[in-house]
Amino acid sequence: MTKQIYIRVIPRASKNKILKQSDGSFKIHLTAVPTDGKANKQLIKFLSTTWKIPQSQIKIIKGQKNQSKIIEIKQ
Repeated sequence: MTKQIYIRVIPRASKNKILKQSDGSFKIHLTAVPTDGKANKQLIKFLSTTWKIPQSQIKIIKGQKNQSKIIEIKQ
């Protein structure tokens, strides 16, 4: 079973935090810079730690180079 989640990433934030939006999507603030995939790597690590799921079950399926992303979580 897989689940798709819409995420808006805000890089270069003062601290990592996750905010659920009223439409069911998430806004995630990350301290990483959006260069060389650093923010994407930190996003996967942050979601893994926050939601207590293995990093291997989280995949960015759309938006590799954008702030708006679709994440797929395999369960």
